[in-house]
Formats: sequence, C-alpha cells, structure tokens
Amino acid sequence: MDQTDVEQVTLALLDAATDKDSEVQEQVRKSVLTLGKQQPDRVLAICQDYLLNHPKLVVSHRVVILQTIELVVDCKIEEINSSRIKSIISLASDEMTRSKEVIPDWQQAASNILVAVGNKHINDIMEEILSKFQPGILPHFFVVQTLANLSDSNVYGMVPFLNAILGTMLPMLSMAKQDNMKWVFSSALCHFSDSILEYLANLDKAPDPTVRKDTFSSEIGAAFDILFNNWLQSRESKLRLTVAEAVGSMCHLMASDKLEEQIPKLIPAIVSLYKKNSEHYIISKSLCQVLDASVDMGSRVLETQLDSVLFVLHQQVSAPVDYNNPPTVKNHNEVLRCFSLLAKSFPDRLVIFVLQKLENSNERSRMGCLAVLRHLINSATSTMEGKKLLILASIRQPMADHSNKVKKCVVQVISAMAHHGYLELEGGELLVRFIVQHCALPDTYQPDQKATDPEEVTNESLRAMCDNTLHLLTTTVGQLADVLWPKLLYYLTPSQYNNATTPLCKSLIVLGNKKKTNQEPSFNIDFTEEVNLPSPQTLTIRLLVNAAFPFSSRGHGAPSLSLLQILSVNIHPKTEALWEKEIPPLLSKLEESTAESLDKKHWEGKLLKLLSKTLTTIDDDKWVCQLAAEATRYLSTYNNALEEKSFLYQCIGVTLQQCFNNEMVKKQLQEVLLTARHSDAVEREGVAMGVGLCANSHLEGTLAKLHEFGKSDAFKKSPSIFNLLKDRNEVEVEKVKSTLILCYGHVALNAPPEKILNRIDQDILCCISKHFNTKDLTMKLSLIQSVGLIAKAISKCVKNRAYTFSRKLELMTVILDFIKAEPADSLKTPVRHLVMTTCANLIPLDPVLSENETFDLLKVCVNSVFSLPPEIHTPEKTKEEEIIDPKQRTALYKDTLAALQELLGSVLAKDPTPDGLQSVFKHIEPWLSSRQDHERERAVTATAHILAYYLDNLTVKNMVSFHNLGALLGRLSPRCSDPHPAVRTAAVDCIYTLLYIQLRYEGFSLDYKDTAVDDLLTLKGTLENPDHTVLYKTCSDITKVMSKRLPQQQLTTLLFMLFEGLVDSQTNCCRASTVILNTLLKNRGGGLQELVPEMLEVLHVRLQSITEEQVRVAVGQTVLILASQHLQAVVNTLVNQPLPYDSWTSEMWMALGADPVVACQIIEMVIEKLAILAPYVDKKESMMRGGTTKVATNQPLAMTCGLKELLLNGHSQESAVSLFPRLFSCLTVRVGVSVGLSAPKDNNTKHTASVHVAGVAADALRILLARAQSDEVMKRLDEDKAWDSIREPNTHITGITLLARAMARHAGPRLPAIVECLCPSLNNIYESQRITVTAFFSELLNHHVVTELMLIDVLMNNMMERISDPCCTVRMLAVRGLGNIAVGSPEKVNKYAKELLAAMSSGMEEKDDPGKLITLEAMSGLSKVLLYLDQKNVHLLVVYIFMKIKPFLESENNAIRCASIHLMGNLSKFGSGEPVFKDQIHNVLVSLLLHLVDPNPQVVRACKYAMRECAPMVGSEQITAMFQNHLHEDKSLHYGEFINDLTKYLIQDFPGMLNFYHISVIQFFKSYWPEVRAGAAMFIGFLLGNLQEEHLSHLNMGTITKGLVMLLQDPDPFVRVKAAEAMGHFH
Repeated sequence: MDQTDVEQVTLALLDAATDKDSEVQEQVRKSVLTLGKQQPDRVLAICQDYLLNHPKLVVSHRVVILQTIELVVDCKIEEINSSRIKSIISLASDEMTRSKEVIPDWQQAASNILVAVGNKHINDIMEEILSKFQPGILPHFFVVQTLANLSDSNVYGMVPFLNAILGTMLPMLSMAKQDNMKWVFSSALCHFSDSILEYLANLDKAPDPTVRKDTFSSEIGAAFDILFNNWLQSRESKLRLTVAEAVGSMCHLMASDKLEEQIPKLIPAIVSLYKKNSEHYIISKSLCQVLDASVDMGSRVLETQLDSVLFVLHQQVSAPVDYNNPPTVKNHNEVLRCFSLLAKSFPDRLVIFVLQKLENSNERSRMGCLAVLRHLINSATSTMEGKKLLILASIRQPMADHSNKVKKCVVQVISAMAHHGYLELEGGELLVRFIVQHCALPDTYQPDQKATDPEEVTNESLRAMCDNTLHLLTTTVGQLADVLWPKLLYYLTPSQYNNATTPLCKSLIVLGNKKKTNQEPSFNIDFTEEVNLPSPQTLTIRLLVNAAFPFSSRGHGAPSLSLLQILSVNIHPKTEALWEKEIPPLLSKLEESTAESLDKKHWEGKLLKLLSKTLTTIDDDKWVCQLAAEATRYLSTYNNALEEKSFLYQCIGVTLQQCFNNEMVKKQLQEVLLTARHSDAVEREGVAMGVGLCANSHLEGTLAKLHEFGKSDAFKKSPSIFNLLKDRNEVEVEKVKSTLILCYGHVALNAPPEKILNRIDQDILCCISKHFNTKDLTMKLSLIQSVGLIAKAISKCVKNRAYTFSRKLELMTVILDFIKAEPADSLKTPVRHLVMTTCANLIPLDPVLSENETFDLLKVCVNSVFSLPPEIHTPEKTKEEEIIDPKQRTALYKDTLAALQELLGSVLAKDPTPDGLQSVFKHIEPWLSSRQDHERERAVTATAHILAYYLDNLTVKNMVSFHNLGALLGRLSPRCSDPHPAVRTAAVDCIYTLLYIQLRYEGFSLDYKDTAVDDLLTLKGTLENPDHTVLYKTCSDITKVMSKRLPQQQLTTLLFMLFEGLVDSQTNCCRASTVILNTLLKNRGGGLQELVPEMLEVLHVRLQSITEEQVRVAVGQTVLILASQHLQAVVNTLVNQPLPYDSWTSEMWMALGADPVVACQIIEMVIEKLAILAPYVDKKESMMRGGTTKVATNQPLAMTCGLKELLLNGHSQESAVSLFPRLFSCLTVRVGVSVGLSAPKDNNTKHTASVHVAGVAADALRILLARAQSDEVMKRLDEDKAWDSIREPNTHITGITLLARAMARHAGPRLPAIVECLCPSLNNIYESQRITVTAFFSELLNHHVVTELMLIDVLMNNMMERISDPCCTVRMLAVRGLGNIAVGSPEKVNKYAKELLAAMSSGMEEKDDPGKLITLEAMSGLSKVLLYLDQKNVHLLVVYIFMKIKPFLESENNAIRCASIHLMGNLSKFGSGEPVFKDQIHNVLVSLLLHLVDPNPQVVRACKYAMRECAPMVGSEQITAMFQNHLHEDKSLHYGEFINDLTKYLIQDFPGMLNFYHISVIQFFKSYWPEVRAGAAMFIGFLLGNLQEEHLSHLNMGTITKGLVMLLQDPDPFVRVKAAEAMGHFH
C-alpha cells in the first residue's frame, strides 16, 4: 500500500482524535494504535510530524496524540529502532518542557512517554533528562516529576542514578521559590526514598548488591534540612502534606545521630500540622514513619516528646471514623499503629496516659481511649501482662457512661480482655455484670419509629452485641467457666435483668451441661456458701413463672424450662427423675407453638400440675413452707407484670395445698391479702384463684381468714384532713371488697364438694350479698363472677340429689339489673357475658322461672346483645375512657355471643315444645331481616343453635303438629342466599333441623335418616361459593326438599312469606325468594295461571328496581312464556326501546334466546330486515362547516343490538347453527357497512346514543361463532386480537383478513354457503361492503381449501372483475387476492399465468396509487407467483422485471424496499445459466450486502433470503456456501465477521471485479441510512485488511481515502466509529 495513503489516513485519524463522541474517540485511538502496532516507526513518525507541523494545536488534541505515542511505545518498545527511540525521547522532552508554565495534561502525557521508554531505555532517558537537570539551573516542574515517576516504575534502573541526581538536586532546593516546585521536589524526594528502601529491602534481586543505606545518608540529611527547616512551614496545605510525607520516608535513610538530633524539632513540627490541615492521614503516616525509625534505632530523646505525641494521637484516635470515607479509616489505623510502636518503648507511660484519659467524660475521648486499649490488649499482649489489675480498675469509669457509643466500645474492650485472662482476676465479675446489664436493655424505638442519627448505637444493636459477647465468653473462653458458673444465676431473679433472661439461661445451660457431662465437682452448687445466689425455692418460682409466659422477654420460656431441668439436682435431689420425665414434653409443646396458637390457660394448668407433682415428690414440709414464704415475698418483684404476678398467686395456692403447717398457711394468706394491689383486675383475679386453690386443702382455715380479713382495717375508710381523700379511699375500699367477693366464689368452686354445700348460705352468700346495691363496676363484675362460680359449685354438688336454691331469683334479678345499666351502643365491659353465663348456670337449679320472668330475661339479654355494633366498629373515645385493645374486643364479643347461646339453650331446656320454641324464637325473629349484617348473623346463628338444641332434646309423646313450620321456613329459607356467608350456612342448618323436627312430629323414629333432608348438609359447602349459578341451584334444591316435606295446609303461609322476601333488605335474599318462587310455580303452575298477568305486571315494576343480575335472569324466564305467545308485539316493543339498551331490556332479549323456535323466528326476521333497510344516512355536520357525516339508521342498529343479546343465551345455539351461513354473511357485511358510522340520536333526549355501531355487529358475529362452536376460529381470532381490528376504520381490512384466515383454516365446510351468500354484496352500491367482501375473498385465496371446495374459479373471476373497481382499496385487495393464489393453490398458478402476470405488471405501473400500496401488493404477489410459474411463462420477462425492480431497492419506503428485494430472490431461479442475469446479480450484490444492516428487520430478512436464492448464480462455490450457511432469517449474523470472510473470497474469486466492487461500495458512503454508510465503511475496511499487495492496483486508494476521511466527519457517531475502524486496516 502506498505510504502516502497510510499517512493520509493516519493524519485524518489524528485530526479526528478529539471527536465530540467518546466512542469515536476510543475507536480513533484503537485504529491509530492498530496502525502503530503494524508500522510503529512509520506511525510514530507521522505522530511526531503532526505535532511538529501543528505547533498551535489545542492542548487537548496534543494530549490525545501524546497518549497514542505512549501506547504504541509501551506495547512495541522492543521493535522500535534506537534512532526512533531517541527522536521520541527528544520530542517528549521538548513537549514536556516547551512551555515554562505548568500545563498538567499536556506535560503529564509527555512525561508518561518518557517513563514508558524509561522502562527499557533508562540510560537514553537519563541522558535526555539530566541534560535538562543541570546544576545551578532550576529544572522544569515535569522534569522532576518524571524522575520521581521513573523511580517508581523502574526501581532497579533508577536507584544507581539517584546518588548523582540527589547531588545535583540539593543546590536546586534552595533555588525553588514557587510552591509547585517545592511540591514536586518534595514528592520526588519521597519517591526516591521509597525506591531506595525497596531496593535495599530486595538486594538479592538488585543489579548492584553493594549499595548501602549510608550511601544516601548525607544527601538525604541535607535535603531533609531544607524541607524541614524551610518548606514545612509553607502556607499551602498541599505542599505541607507532601513535605511531611517526604520527611517521614526520608527518616529511615538519615544517619542515626542526625535523626536523634532532629527528633525534638521534627516531632513537634509534624504534630503541629494536624491543626493546619483537614486531611490527617498523610500526617499520621509520616508521624508513624518517624516513630518507627526512632524506635528502630533506640532513640533516647524520643521520651522527651512523648507527652505531646500522646496528646495529639489521643485527639486523632478520638476523631469520628467514617467507614464510607477510606482516608478516615486509614488515619485511624495509622494512629493505632503509632500507639503500638510507642508501647514497645514506653509501655508504662502509655498505659497510664490512656487510663488517665479514660477518666475524661467526653464521649469521643472515651471512645478513642477504649479503641487504643482494645488495640493494645490484642496486639501488645506481653507488654500489657503486668498491667491487668490497673486496667481492670480503670475500666469502671467508662462502664458508668450513659452513651451507647461508649458502651459499645466498652463491650469490645471487655471481649478482648476476656480472651487475655482479665475476667478471672479480682474485679472481673463487674465486667460480666456490665455485659448482663446490657443484655437486658429495653428497645430504643417503637416498631413504627426510625433512628435519626446514622451513627447512633441503638439499644437493640448494643443488646445484640452483648448477647453475642456473653455467648462467645461461654463457648470460646474455657477458663471463664468457673467465673460464670454459678454466678450468672444471681442475675436471673432481680427484675432489672428480665430482658436478659434468655441469653443468661442459654449460657447457663451450656455451662451446666458441660460440667454435668464432665462430672465436674463445681457443677454442684452449695447455696449456703454462695450467699449472693437466689435460693433453690426462688429459682424454682422464677423459672416456672418465666415458663408460664414463654414468648415474653425475647422468648424466655423454653430456656427457663431447660435450665430448670439442668438445675434439678441443685434445686432438690428428688426432682431429677421427675423433671427428666415431665419437662421434655413441655419443651416439645413450646417448639410447635406460637404466641397466638398456645392455649394460655391449658399451658398454665400444665405448669401448675408440674409444680404440684414436684412438691408431692419432694415430700418435705419445711422445704414446701420455705417455697411458699419465698414466693409470697417475691410477689412485689412482679408489680409491673401483673399477668405473671397472677400466675405466681396460683403457684402460691398450689404450694399452700401441699403445706401442712396451718399457722404457716394462715400467715401466708394474711400476707397475700394484705399486700395485694387490689386496684388491678388481673391481680384481684390472681389473688382469688390462689386463695381458692388453697381452700382445696384448707377450707376451714381459708374461710376463717377471709372472714377475719373482711372485718379488718382494710375495709375502714382512713380519716383524712377535711375529707379531701374521701373519694379515693372509697374507691380503694371497693376494690378490696371486690377481691374478697371473688375469693369467696373461687373458694366455693375449688373446695371439696362434700364440704361446701352447707357452707354456701351461711359462710359465703351472706358475706357477699350485702354488697349487691353497689354501682361500682369492679364490684359488679366480681359479684357476677362469684355468683356464677357458686352456681357451678352447687351444680357440681347436687347432680344426683334434690336441692332448692332459695336465693336463685333474687340473685338473677340483681345481676340482670347490671345488664340493663349497660350502654346499648357499646361493649366495653364483660358484664353482659358474665351475667348471661351466670344466669345459664342458675336456670337449671330449682325453683323454675315463671313465663313472665323468662320473657323479661330473654328480652333484656337478646336485645342487649343483638343491638351491639359490629366487632370492628370503633366507638368514639370520651375523656374518661380509653379505647379497648382489638384483641380484648374480639374476645369480649366472642364470649358475649357464646354466653347468649348458652342462656337460650338453658331456657329452652325447661320447655322443649313448639310453643316453648316459639317463645324463644319471637325474641330473635325481628332481627332476621335487619339491614345490618352482624345483626342478621347473630340472629340466624342463635336460631340454628336453639333449633339444634331443640332437636337434640325433642321427645314426641303424642301425634301433635309442628304448627309453626311454614312460618319458620318462610322466614329462614331466603337467608340461604344472604350476602353474609355465615348467615347462609347457618340458614341451611336451620332448615335441615326444622325438617328433621317435622319428621319427628310425623312419627319417624330417632334413628330415621331422610336422604333428601340429609343432602341439605352437603349443600352447605356450595353456599360458601357466592357464584350466582351455584346459589340458584342450591336454593332450588332446598325448595324441592321443602316442597316434598311441607304439609299442604302450610303452603299458603310459606308463599306469603316468600312474596315478602322479594323486597327483603338484602338483594341476595330477594334472589333466593325468586328462585324458590319459580321452583314452586313450576311445580304448581297449572293452578296459578290466572295470576300470570298480575305477576308480570308486578315483575315489570320490580325489575326496574332490582339490580341483581341473577334475579333479573330468573324473572326473565317468566317473560319468555309471554313472548312465545306474542312474538311480534314483544319484538316491536323491544326494538323501540332507547339505545343503548338498559340492562332490563338486554336481559329480556337474552331470555328470548332460550326457546329455539322463538329464536329462529327472530333471527330470520332480522336477516330479512337488514338486507332491505338502508344502513346509514348522510347528515350535514353543521351549517357553518359543511361536509357530511354517516349516521347509522335506528332500526337496523336496534335489531343488531337485540340479535347480539339474544345470541348471548346459550340455548340459542340450535337456531344459530341452523341459520349459520346466512347469519354469518349478514353480520360480516353489517360489520363492514357499520365501520366508521356515528350512532343515531335518541328521539326523546336528542343526545347521540353511546353505541359503537360496528362494535355491536362485531360482538354479534363473535357470539355467533361461539354459538356455532367454532372454538378454533374463536381461539385464533382472540390470539390475533382480530375483534379490536375489525371494528375500526384503520384496521378493518386486517380484521376481515384474520376472520377469513380463521374460517378457511378451521371452518372450511361452511365456506361454500358463505361465499354464495356474500357474492351479491360485491356489486353493492356501498363501497364499504365491497371492500369487506373483497378482503374476505382475497384472504380465502391464500388457502388450499377453496380449491378443495371447488370455489377457486368463482373467487378468481370475482378478483379479476374487481381489478377495475373504481375504489383504489378494492383494486389493491384484488391484486393481493390474485397473488395469494400462489400460496393457497400453487398448482393453479400456471392456469392463470397470463392474467396474473398482466395484473401484476399493470399493478407495478399503477398511477392512481398515492401510498404505493398497489405497487407493493403487485411486487409481493409477483414474488409469490414466481415460485410456481413455469420457466416458459417467465423466461423472456426476467431481465425486464429485474430492471423494473432495481429502482425500488433504495426506496425509503421500508415495505417497498423489502418487497423488491424479496421479488429479486424469487426471480433468481428463472435466470439460472444466463450470463446476462449473472451480471445483474453482481450489479446489485453490494446493495444486498449493505442492506444486511438495514434498520428495518424485515428488509434484513428479505436480503438474507434473496442472497441465499441468488447464491448459485454468483459464480463462487465458497460465496455460495457462505450465503447458504450463514444467511438464515432467524439466525443472528455477526456482520463484521461475515463481511471480513466475504471480502477474502471476493479477492480470491473475482480479482478482476475488485475495482467495480469498491466503486459500488463507495457510492454507499452517501446512503440515506447511517447503518448502511457504516456498513460500507466496514466493507472497505475489511477489503483493505484482506488485500494482498499484488491486488492493490485494482483499487483507487485515493478515492477510498477521500471517502473514509469524509465519513470520519459524518454527523452520525456510529458511522464515524466504523470509518475510524476501517482506517485501522491501512497497513
């Protein structure tokens, strides 16, 4: 290749080196580098000349070229001749020093070249550099910088020069006046020192192993004097830092005496820099190097600087460390390293300093000291050995700090101390206590709060850290076992450590297991010696109470139980076997439970049972008494945890049961009653349960103690000055009374049955009855509970003997008044459910209540409960009261409703007859039709409960009738469809039970099973599904069962109730009433015919207010009967309804489709009308604008709408199938003529109806296909979204095409009749109809089925006729149809060859073709036809057609470009063996190759196809194989590789055509598409890259170069990138 071409290209690339696009810049550099690698000398020379010839080039441009030189030199240094190296050195040196001013980017780039060359040619470089580094003359900034960088990159080459360089440099230092020169000298001295130190450290690898440190000492020392004495004081911070860094590095090379002399001045100077600079890392690094050098040589004067150094290091170590900012982390580490260095020489002073600073309460100061202390403990183990006690004593002060940040550091220090033997020493237990205290920290934030300070150490994170630390101390520091065991037990009982229970137990379990397994004597605890530990009794109580609340305090239940098992021998020797058996099942239960799933009462019962068994097993009255005494004393620790305290009371009760010292029992009862905090409900309940449990073994003593307590000072109001405290004292006394009342109730319940009955009146009721007049809520609740407990106790005692409870009515009246006093609109207290439960317990006792007493009782209770707001309702909070917790509210509602059901059952049990049932039901009945869901649910659920109870307890003695069956069924059956699922299922239960009750009254035996009635229960599951069809079926099934079992005389009552149900407050129940009515009417229709007109009138009115679709559907069946008799009148009425139809009208139309005869008559009427009525009228848009709008006529549109609704009925299928061809054709044409039409105006409102005219017809057509079971057609149309297309003007033809395609593929047998019905529309005056039918026929020709059905001739004739249609769109569709024959019926192509070629040729020359659509269809059609035409029919026209196609190859219309290329591929087979055709192929080959990167993917596919087809005619086997192997439509193509390989074959097989090819390619440099221009550049690039020298003469390199240079300035960056890439091949 001509060198001038390479030069021209390289110059062009250098010109483009600062292109505004970064990718172009990158490619330019790559290309220059590629050229440089191939011809390094030549390219380097061009770059040098470019710089020399452009002395005024902007700096950024020079920088890019210098960087390019550096890259070439760096990778080809071995191949560049020495003269070129020297000239480059000279150039770089000149570029670097030309400007006296410092221009960093430019001079740095030049310096980098020298450094790159210096890696190989250090002597040449040094010769050049040193020529500009002359004694007595201040050198250029970058000369010094270059020397510094060379010393880094080539240590072994540079160090031998450094002595001389330093000698020359020293005098220069005093000449440097500018800060930047001082900076560069300092930086260089730092690099030189580091290089010398590296050289000395690796002498075995060095070229001169004789080099010694003292070789440089004098020069370094002299330089140090200038830097330290003069420059370190500079005002410029950057310079100060660099000087400091240099001084630090130089210290190691200075003579020891010199360094010793300088230390007193040097250290203060470096330390002073901290105040002057914000960046501290460099200063700390320098200080560390100075200290390292000083300690290494054993400096004696260093001690004099110690105080100031420690002071400033303390300041630094106390500074915040930002772990997102690496310099602050590095600084912190350097400072800690300084402390480590000082610890080697001055351990005592260092430790004393740190410990003194710990006394400072400043947060940051303490954190810094603690960081140092931790570092020293870990890194200077031997040094710190003798100072352990001192450190232990000093750590106490920061332990008392309130800051969590300080505490975190303390924990880290304690962790380090633990691993180095500190905790075993005296005072170590305080550190353990500190860890435990912080394991017990409460949460910092509530769940919805967030931290504000990013550095904040929350309680949670500190607590987690302490948890982990305690675990690590337990498991990894073996020598601590005897420190922690058993001392950690101390922390289990004080309440301040509650939150630490879980980690404490886990650690104690690990320690205990280890000691027990290893049989260590220390496992056994002597509680008499370990005086600080809690006693075995206290531990037992504590761990049991923990276990009762297993998910509190971070889940302490399971660990507490496990620890209890480990401690068994230490608690009492007799417990081991029992606990090994009892505790593991409890732990298993906890493992499978959650806080929500665990049954609290059941769980507490298990633990109390465990306690009772344990005490029985121990069998030691003294031990048990001590347990009771300690448990009582321990009560006060739970004053802030009342649930736990309540359980502890129960534990005390169980313990006192086993205590046989009566005096002890009385003493403990006295203490419990006196010390209890009676103001809290939970505690009152706990005290009462405990006292009750005690009474089981000590009834006499307990009653005596309660009697004594009732007379004690606790019930006397304390006198106070002016009675200011009167109210408070009264309140307190009421609470104490409440406790006492509850105690009596629990005593009655727990006392032995044989002893209690005689004591109830005289010792229990007489003590509580005097409080009945109270208004205090607490006392009310206690009284109600206590009476209920007494009733339970009596029931338990009198099971088998008569007993009259004389005070029953009195008690019921009193507690019923409590319910009446409750607010009706809220449920905030348990009064209701306690009263009703108590009443339910009292009712079975004699004497029996009178009818009025029962009525009053039920009225009060039912109304009080049912009227409550729903559970989720939140009442407004008043000033005096708080909102109830949602969980408490849920429990309160659940208990209240259950209590009511229990009460109703108790009442019914006293009179289980139809009248008794009615007396209960009448209280519930009004609530069944409430508008409120929750009220209906309560009513139906209660009804189901009492009916089930009635049936279970029914005994029929005489053949009596169940006279209220009809009324009950009428009320309850509509509820089977209630909107509330719970109501529905409960209603079915009610009906099931009612029918079984009826069967019992009819005389059937108890074990008789009626399958029809039993089937009702299986229907309950279906009622959970709200689907309307399911509910219809279910209601109907229920009705059939009711109808079968209902006596005739009760039918009228039932019907009457059901008519009322039509206007139920719930529409779902209206639906049920309708279904039940229809089912009954079908069964009894003959007898009710005279009521039909009246019923229709009622339904007409009702339908307008019924919104439920299913109700309307059910009513529609009645209308169908009317329509079958008066069809014309019904249709006329419906057609005249306003459009769009309302839901009622639509439902009526749909109902008409249910009868096939009626549906057929209506469909034929619509087809006939649509054929003769005008589809639209032209109306003027406005007087001002002129123009017309096509508006749909009303009657055809209304009929189409009606037809659509009728077809929606699944029963219309038979009619739709029988009339399918006519109806399909009618609706297809209707869609076509409706596209784009406006809807007509309503005659009444004068507003345009909101109807999509074409959409209605399309929907009707879609429904028709569904009715005709054309599932595959439907599926295909839905997948293709044809229905959206078919209704809009812009996409209608596409939609019709998709419809025809689907019909041809999946409904072929239906086509002949459809085509016959559609043909007349081709001559219709409406253009839109002709377009629709032509589009349909055009697509049919695409499918072979039309030949099989012998429709081909009809369709082809129709298409030939439409070629001359006045409508352009029709003509285009006709051409398309003719082309489609090649796809659908290729065997027929030659039959119509003459007509097809004529039509296609004229299509390509169509003049009246604004969008070139006909041309496009003609080319596409011809492409398809050519595949099947015989050679004889086409042979003479091949070149003619080819010539007509060629202009379209570069058309800007994507579709035309694509069609022309595709057609070219199809033409190729007809030119086989023709030299003239081969020439034509080569003429367009370049165009095809470049359009492989066309922006349009369809064009790319067409190119691949055409090139594969043309491949055999190209004349090269390799190219043919390549085209056919790589150019597949669906495979991606790596264009660069493809063109690269292709150019190799073109050069090889067609060397004579290279001139033609490259000229053709160059023409595309001006292509419209940037992708093609870029492809052309790539083509030329690869052509050049693969061309041998001998073929170069074929190419016009000047034109190529000129073209690529032009492309390098293309507006598109991608083109510029490819042009630059192509230029890289000029070598």
